[in-house]
Amino acid sequence: MAVNHDTVYLKGDRDVEVQKKDITLGDIVALECSNKDIIPKLKTLKILKIPDNGKQRFVISILKIIACIHEKYPGLEVQNLGEQDIIITYEEQKTPGMFYHVLKTGIVVLITFCGAAFSIMAFNNDVSSAKLFKQIYEFVTGTKSNGFTIMEVTYSIGITVGILVFFNHFGKKRFTVEPTPMEVQMRLYENDIQTTLIEDASRREQELDVGKSNHISSHRT
Repeated sequence: MAVNHDTVYLKGDRDVEVQKKDITLGDIVALECSNKDIIPKLKTLKILKIPDNGKQRFVISILKIIACIHEKYPGLEVQNLGEQDIIITYEEQKTPGMFYHVLKTGIVVLITFCGAAFSIMAFNNDVSSAKLFKQIYEFVTGTKSNGFTIMEVTYSIGITVGILVFFNHFGKKRFTVEPTPMEVQMRLYENDIQTTLIEDASRREQELDVGKSNHISSHRT
């Protein structure tokens, strides 16, 4: 089927999560075209079928997708406005129970609390904070410190306030509109994983062909 004088624009994210095994073009990219009759047809264009081999992630080059579109619509011009390679992550649609969520949250909170407490205590021990506070207190007041003075109290409050300001939120409340340092680090970590997956697939020539019934690996021509 030929389509003349029409241009379709594709925009796909770098990592797309799907819950079904039969993947269509509309599941992984956003489409726009002045000819609105083309978009529904393109959205139903079959891209790949997730194999039953336990593999959860696949890398598809946008060139493979464009070739699949041109195979069905030879006269259609395609412009890519998104990523050059798309990672498709297949996740089975299973909803864990509430007990699992509560247990996982409790374990994460416990590990984070213990880790942060150990780090703070190790730092204070390395720099001899307790000894320093005693010396400053005795120098300023002229009395001997009992180990629990205004110095220790304000230091503890300062650490709490500093952590809240640094991480930029308390509970669900944000102090500013900027992303938190944890969110920034998580995005950097995700980008590193995605880059590694794409580069590994390219080096091993495992980018998938599309538009066929089953896909395990393919070789570039």
